[in-house]
Amino acid sequence: MRRPSTAAASGAGVDVILGVDVGTTATKVVAFDPDGREHASARVGYPLLEPHPGEAVQDPDVIRGAVTEAVRGAARQAGNAGHRVSGLSFSAAMHTLIGIGDAGRPLTPSLTWADARAATQAERLRATHGLELHRRTGTPTHPMSPLAKLVWFREQDPETFAAVRRWVGIKEYILADLCGEWLVDHSVASATGLLDLAALDWDGEALDVAGIDPARLSRLAATTEVLPRLTPAAAAALGLPAATPVVVGASDGALASLGVGAVHGGVASCSIGTSAAIRVMVDRPTVDPSGHLFCYALAPERWVVGGAINNGGLVLRWARDALAPDLEDEPAVLDIAARAPAGSDGLLMLPYLTGERAPHWDSLSRGAYVGLTRGHRREHLVRAALEGVCLQLALVAESIRAAGIEVRETRATGGFARSALWRQILTDALGMDVDFPSTREGTSFGAALLGMDALGMVENLDVAADLVQAGESHRPEPASAATYRALLPVFESLHEALVPAFRTLRDVAQRPSSASASSASKSSVPENQVSEN
Repeated sequence: MRRPSTAAASGAGVDVILGVDVGTTATKVVAFDPDGREHASARVGYPLLEPHPGEAVQDPDVIRGAVTEAVRGAARQAGNAGHRVSGLSFSAAMHTLIGIGDAGRPLTPSLTWADARAATQAERLRATHGLELHRRTGTPTHPMSPLAKLVWFREQDPETFAAVRRWVGIKEYILADLCGEWLVDHSVASATGLLDLAALDWDGEALDVAGIDPARLSRLAATTEVLPRLTPAAAAALGLPAATPVVVGASDGALASLGVGAVHGGVASCSIGTSAAIRVMVDRPTVDPSGHLFCYALAPERWVVGGAINNGGLVLRWARDALAPDLEDEPAVLDIAARAPAGSDGLLMLPYLTGERAPHWDSLSRGAYVGLTRGHRREHLVRAALEGVCLQLALVAESIRAAGIEVRETRATGGFARSALWRQILTDALGMDVDFPSTREGTSFGAALLGMDALGMVENLDVAADLVQAGESHRPEPASAATYRALLPVFESLHEALVPAFRTLRDVAQRPSSASASSASKSSVPENQVSEN
């Protein structure tokens, strides 16, 4: 562990980088110094809108305003404490897509990773192109992918598709507003399904499938590229000098790994928020032949391989609402789960409440309880839900190992880590030691570290392993770990066995009926319904 600088330790003014994390439900900005100390922070939230089934969108200008407010707030705090803002560095959610018109204004909302309207297009692409696109681009063919979304626009909304002059993600939109340039970093681009990983250039076949050419995309840039100035308007809005450098930054997934110090071989990062993911860093592009994993760029000789799952903390929220509406909060629901043993007395839950991503990459999936008997009670159902999330992450970890990548320990973060029970279930399901770093803002810290590297404020990105403060460590409990090890093959087999049922259930749900048509005309659901997912 590096010792804090004298200035930082004494509380005197220091140079700080603002790590700007443009997330799905909020923008978080944290000021860090080169010793990893936090000096200021701000957070501004915004809604995820679901105007129609399958849609999950946001207003790009609302997010742009939130970024401005959060950066201004953190910069003001840092300045009031005597610190100097030496630069901004950005993280952003992957898989977003916005259509920009001739005037540089959005013609579409920002489609998020959770937008599933391109499910039919993704299913067809998987059938017609097999795994070839996945293997070249590192991005699974799934409705989350901007590639599938572009095909949806071309087929379902050709008027808008023809009017769009540039397709971008949310970070591109923010950077264009702040610095006047349209560019996309290799990390975010590698999550679009449009980038050839080996060449770090747009993939010709993917562009043909999408029906676009490179002129309708942003300029590709390294994650460490530095934009030397803010526009005068942006500088005034942020309360920063126009000469403040802006580091383009990377995707939230890659920076989450960096931010918890999982930079060496064999060390995975795991996060459970609304969704969840497990990833490991490698030194070259690695796409597993089976297509179970993603591969996204971070920096030269630093790539992130792993998988995200749709259903993390939202499963606990569902369990609270559906199984324990009499309880006031989630900690009380977790107390109920603690009454059941590991394995929930033979009850399994497939936690696919919003479809699923890794390792199946299947938007057809639905949630299911399997093994239910008269002897099971509420505590079994709740615990099985938590176990389902952790077993799904264990499947991703097994897929990483099957690709020939070592995973021997894990560093985990996220809201779930406040629960000792959930921490232990994860540890036992993964069957390996899990450390819970004390930092709560891993993605913002990862963005700040990348910015410090770009600006020459740290020696290299390896310092992340030393700067991240160690927190609580868990080791697997032998009996519980053995139970989950026995259940994992059964859990894995259930998805394939139930795919035909999932497909039929989807078709039935989409089939119009006279009752639903009648009720739809009288629906009181607001057009812009807010979701926490």
